[in-house]
Amino acid sequence: METPRTSGVLSWDECFMRIAEVIAQRSKDPQTQGGAVIVDSKNVVLGMGYNGFPRGIDSDKLPWKRSGDSPVLSETKHAYIVHAEENAVYNSSMKCEGAKMYCTLYPCNECAKTIIQAGIKEIIYLSDKYHERDAWLASRKLFELAGVKTRQYTLNHE
Repeated sequence: METPRTSGVLSWDECFMRIAEVIAQRSKDPQTQGGAVIVDSKNVVLGMGYNGFPRGIDSDKLPWKRSGDSPVLSETKHAYIVHAEENAVYNSSMKCEGAKMYCTLYPCNECAKTIIQAGIKEIIYLSDKYHERDAWLASRKLFELAGVKTRQYTLNHE
């Protein structure tokens, strides 16, 4: 009798994080490419998303700058961009109640609200590079109050 092959088989966490990294490469954002994947309790993909402008908007018609000399928000991408986590929820094929989300970046406060409202119960993220910024401090507080678990994942590849 043969034993199941386990050597070299990806864990579900690694599989879905790799998918999040691949879908992030669809983003046209020159500074940050984010990706997210939502899966149910049976490890079935419900939705995926990457950061970009809303559907149907020409990516050359809005600014991609992160910051500028002017304090006017409309001169940077932040007033227009839809984050990967939000897009994954919008693109989900089914209800996300009780699901997990794999993200290349820790979600901001706006994404946290969308995630909580969608019923997602766990976030597995790759990077938390904005950890000390206000929006991410608020995000952690929202997740804690809503009972959404978060954990950082370290990939086993380059």
